[in-house]
Amino acid sequence: MPAGPIETLIRQLARLPGIGPRSARRAVLAMLKRPDTLLEPLAAALGECRAAVRICSACGNLDVTDPCAVCADPDRDPDVIAVVTEIDDLWAMERAGVFRGLYHVLGGTLSALDGRGPDDLGVARLLERIEARPVLEVILALGATVEGQTTAHYLAERLRPFRCKVTRIAHGVPVGGELNYLDEGTLGAALKARQPLA
Repeated sequence: MPAGPIETLIRQLARLPGIGPRSARRAVLAMLKRPDTLLEPLAAALGECRAAVRICSACGNLDVTDPCAVCADPDRDPDVIAVVTEIDDLWAMERAGVFRGLYHVLGGTLSALDGRGPDDLGVARLLERIEARPVLEVILALGATVEGQTTAHYLAERLRPFRCKVTRIAHGVPVGGELNYLDEGTLGAALKARQPLA
C-alpha cells in the first residue's frame, strides 16, 4: 500500500468529482511511471492555473482576465443575461454556441436542506448589475430540479421591479429522446412548453 506523498496525491485526486479512490490510484500510478510526460507537465499546469486564473467580477466566470473574455467581447448582446447555476453550465452553453448574450453565475441554487439561502448565492450581485445597467431580458437557465425551480421563482420575484422580460429555458424531451424512457415530470414539462409547428 502506498504511503506518504503518494497516498496524499491519491487522496487529493479522489476528492475530485467523478474520480474515486480506484481511479485516483490508477492515475497516480500512471503519472509516477511517466513523470517527465505526465507528472511534471500536470504539476506545472496546476501551478500556472493557480497563479493566473481569477473569478470575473462581472459574471462570476473563471478566466485569466477580469472581466472575462465573454464579458469583454464587444460582439455580445449586453441587453440579455442568462443566469446559470454554476460555471460549468456557462461553459456548456458556450460549447453549444447558441447564446450570444452575457451570463451571470449564481454559484448554486436555493436549498433549505443544505442551508443555502439567497445571501449564499450571487443574487445581490445580479440585482446590482441590472440596476447599474438595465437589460431587456433575463433568461433563467437553471436546472429542472426542485432547487432550480425554487431559485427561478425566487429570482423572478426579485427581478419584477426591474421591468425586464424574465424567461426560463424550456425543459422537456431531449433531442433524440424517446418518450417511453422519460419520467412523468419531464413529459409534463414538455407538454406545458409545447409550441405550434406552423
